[in-house]
Amino acid sequence: MAPPRIIFLDSYTTNPGDLAWTRLANLGEFVHHKNIVNYPDIISKAKDAEIVILNKAIITKQVLNELPNLKLICVAATGYNSVDLEACSKMNIPVCNVKAYSSPAVAQQVFSLILALRNKVQIYSSEVSQGVWSDQAFFSYQNEPWFELKDKVMGIFGLGQIGENVARIADAFGMKVIAYRKHPEKGSPKHVQLVGKEELFSESDVLSLHTPLNEETKELINARSLGLMKPSALLINTGRGGLVNELDLKNALLSGIIAGAGLDVLSQEPPSKDHILFNLNNCLISPHLAWGSVESRMRLIEGLAKNIEGYLSGKLVNVLN
Repeated sequence: MAPPRIIFLDSYTTNPGDLAWTRLANLGEFVHHKNIVNYPDIISKAKDAEIVILNKAIITKQVLNELPNLKLICVAATGYNSVDLEACSKMNIPVCNVKAYSSPAVAQQVFSLILALRNKVQIYSSEVSQGVWSDQAFFSYQNEPWFELKDKVMGIFGLGQIGENVARIADAFGMKVIAYRKHPEKGSPKHVQLVGKEELFSESDVLSLHTPLNEETKELINARSLGLMKPSALLINTGRGGLVNELDLKNALLSGIIAGAGLDVLSQEPPSKDHILFNLNNCLISPHLAWGSVESRMRLIEGLAKNIEGYLSGKLVNVLN
């Protein structure tokens, strides 16, 4: 039997060149493209594929109808909103994802943003470079107060694997941890108290978002929910940009409704150069990199390989449909 033709449509973010493709290349005729995401290009590049790997490329029923040899879709991510699962099910095409590969990296970025905001790292570093510290009469220069995390309240919206990782780190800092989860019957770690949405918003000194984006959670951060938060609170979003109404957030940051925000995701990616949240002193933005540590991307490639091995052996794993 001929080896399967495996096409990775948009591989660049998974491996821009610093990792090996050996695990996937050993499984068949493997071809990777940097960024094939548009309908005509997907059809052109994947028309002979038995297995398609994708991250942001959109697979619709129309696309599926043009790929007669397709037998498996592997999503190079945990989220799978780029694939029409219902259409795939009707056409008997399994869709597999990779779970939890980036949990440690995302949790680390959450606290990178928190500490940068809480300790005023960017502001002070800039002032030091500008000579402000050099001009002082005292050995220690503090222009703005900063506060410890100990005994503050860490609020987590969504208590999956990433949320639980964040909770463990917060506990290590001596924070009180509260969380909202859609299914409270699943319980929580002993150091995490489950609360309702409004209590989460009103009690959190730091609120971190770790929930999927869907109709229920779209723009859950808006003028109303921001208005429930403490003026000293920080908002952290490493989930999806659509969880936040960005205009409402800008207004809240400018008017002092909350103290600051640390974002790794925006509603449009990449954003326009005049994005409304750029150049705010109390808003730090990283370019959707929280998931992408070297170790995370190695685990992602390994997870993709295991999904394909499961298909080839007739024992599918991580099937979404």
